[in-house]
Amino acid sequence: MSAFQSGPTLEPLRFFIAPFAGCVLAAILLETPLRLWGLRLPEPVFAFVPAFAWAVVRPSVAGPLMLLILGLFLDITSNGHMGLWPLALILAYGFVIVTRPIMSGQAPVMILGWYVASCLLGFSVAYLLTMLSALSTPNLIAVFWQFLVTVALYPLANMLIQRFDDADVRFR
Repeated sequence: MSAFQSGPTLEPLRFFIAPFAGCVLAAILLETPLRLWGLRLPEPVFAFVPAFAWAVVRPSVAGPLMLLILGLFLDITSNGHMGLWPLALILAYGFVIVTRPIMSGQAPVMILGWYVASCLLGFSVAYLLTMLSALSTPNLIAVFWQFLVTVALYPLANMLIQRFDDADVRFR
């Protein structure tokens, strides 16, 4: 640590690898066939958290590449069609990148709204692609609950954004 830098450091391990590993572990944990009171565990798509946070604070080539790998992992673990989740995640990432200049300086409630909109875009793409490949409509109530639980993960995205803000000297 240099004499001019104090507090947390901005390391790729903390910003890219740790959220990636957390999403992989969460996906594995939530794919276990555990039932509580006859109900399965909710299956939020944890990958929307880094997809949003990485686009907000540090757009780079590493973000979409890691989202591609993470999406393919989700496709494999959920026995889904290959390419479904990578496309949904990268489109959500792209939406945030495009709207990022409008988002900067907004109130936390507005940032939450952008997170909800990016999740809605990703889930809409995933729903439409699933509908087209299966030639039937997926259960809309189940998709809504999965979307709602994924939106409830916003505090994790906010925590990742704040971690970056605390480590970047430009924000002090």
